[in-house]
Amino acid sequence: METFIGREPELARLSGLWQKKTPSLVTCRGRRRIGKSTLVEEFARRTAKRFLRFSGLPPAPGQTNSDQLREFAGQLAAQTGLPTLGIADWSDAFRLLDGTIRDGERTVVLLDEISWMGGRDPNFPGKLKNAWDLAFKKHPKLVLVLCGSVSAWIAENILSGTGFVGRDSLDLVLRELPPGDCVRLWGPRGGRLSVREKLDLLAVTGGVPKYLEEIRPELPAETNIRDLFFTPEGLLFRDFGQVFSDVFGRHADARRTVLETLADGTKGLSEIADALGKERNGHLKDHLRDLELAGFIARDGGLNPETGKPARTELYRLSDNYARFFLRFVRPHAAAIERGLFRFSSLAQLPGWETVLGLQFENLVLGNAARLAPLVGLDGPLVLSAAPWRRAAKGKPGKGVQIDLLYQTQRSVCVVEIKRRREIGPGIVDEVARKVECLPIPGGVSVRTALVYDGELSPSVEACGWFDHLVPAARLFET
Repeated sequence: METFIGREPELARLSGLWQKKTPSLVTCRGRRRIGKSTLVEEFARRTAKRFLRFSGLPPAPGQTNSDQLREFAGQLAAQTGLPTLGIADWSDAFRLLDGTIRDGERTVVLLDEISWMGGRDPNFPGKLKNAWDLAFKKHPKLVLVLCGSVSAWIAENILSGTGFVGRDSLDLVLRELPPGDCVRLWGPRGGRLSVREKLDLLAVTGGVPKYLEEIRPELPAETNIRDLFFTPEGLLFRDFGQVFSDVFGRHADARRTVLETLADGTKGLSEIADALGKERNGHLKDHLRDLELAGFIARDGGLNPETGKPARTELYRLSDNYARFFLRFVRPHAAAIERGLFRFSSLAQLPGWETVLGLQFENLVLGNAARLAPLVGLDGPLVLSAAPWRRAAKGKPGKGVQIDLLYQTQRSVCVVEIKRRREIGPGIVDEVARKVECLPIPGGVSVRTALVYDGELSPSVEACGWFDHLVPAARLFET
């Protein structure tokens, strides 16, 4: 079995940094468990002579900046042979680190969970900036990677910080693995799973490597889901609270509440504010921004198909499939699960199971919109927008419409219906035809249609030729 799967585009971009004659400062962001540190380690293993990794301590009550410095000193000693020194300040810590870097030797230095490392010192970003300017940048064969799950901290203190403007060579944002790579993580057994079982597993875990590694492909998908989500000791039953606490700290409860409002569907800013009973103020926008930066939600703006301009109302969607499934289907039963009382012989027995899996499938497809584009004939034209689209009825019965995914190019739109059912009958044609009829588009713009589906498709749907593209779910694993 391969020990490292996927991420080849990211590895290629990192490897290209060695072609420069100057050192590189890299930021690497993404949700917890997405594989940021593993990617940097693999990059160093493949291309560097030397790799030094330093990781901040997870937040804990009573923790101080001195605790972080003491941990850094211990990690530096363990990797360089230096004695464990008492370090009183981050400027001193970075000077010590600089003294261990050898010129002419390809070296990758990873400062992992950097927001934890420097979060107790308000001057940490400035001291790191000075260390880069005065010391680290003198080493032409150095790649310094700043990595962390608290993406908002990196965005605010590094990417948008005045001291670092123009200094970063690359900002990597890691997304979930594509479906094909997810299956490869399970080795030869993964390839023998049915499409439905693959989809069931990805629908509840997303493409998060850590979660995928916990799957046992020799067991049915139903057994894996039951063991991981619906038992007190299950990793995916326990992980949500831990991840949220690690990423958001004292803001965890407030941001979890915002996330819960999106568990049952997309909403605009006003709808979220109304659901929370709050004003549309800066605090709410900050929560949404940080949830988006952390990889939990997506902001589906897209273009207005009638004007070609950005849509006036942006829709927020809970894009993380694991979090969405946990909040919708696991958390309501948490008390019974913790007591070992939530028992069932089949997941299909659970109320609304197929409906929830259908929504999870839709979310999975939306997360892979870029990979789907060639399968619906968009491998050539420049895609200007790819997002769900909806229009409220506004007092006009029958005029409201919601399109699962709308691709827009300069001269055409493609209406994509995403459907998971045991049987998909001819009624799907009338259903999507009504949506097309309600779609406001100017003259000269062509309309094409696509159906991405999981289930038994009625032969009449293909025979009538109404859809321009029929994409069975199995094809998602090819791209």
